[in-house]
Amino acid sequence: MWSLRLSPRQAEGRRWEQAALLYLKRRGLKAVEENFRCKGGEIDLIMRDGDTLVFVEVRQRADRVHGGAAASITPAKIRRLVRAAQFYLLRFAVTPPCRFDVVAIDGEQVEWLQNVIEM
Repeated sequence: MWSLRLSPRQAEGRRWEQAALLYLKRRGLKAVEENFRCKGGEIDLIMRDGDTLVFVEVRQRADRVHGGAAASITPAKIRRLVRAAQFYLLRFAVTPPCRFDVVAIDGEQVEWLQNVIEM
């Protein structure tokens, strides 16, 4: 059986994703899926906020010296997120209401940015 070994950077990323998951759960969202991957891209967290399906990108930076976590989301990353979300949505007969959120972690500061990407 294969064992998945994460690099130290990947392990740290998973820790931040788990922190973001807990943060969002405490604010009433329900977890649907973690680390959804497809050929087109990856989505860190998929959550439900009432009837709305929420695709969440988690970004972390030690500080805001170079613009911070939220500023690190490039147009190419946005395209990959949208592509992965479109692929994920193929499983639904009727597309539910959706939005893209970002959990930006700068040092110890957590910021939840809702509906930040238009599809």
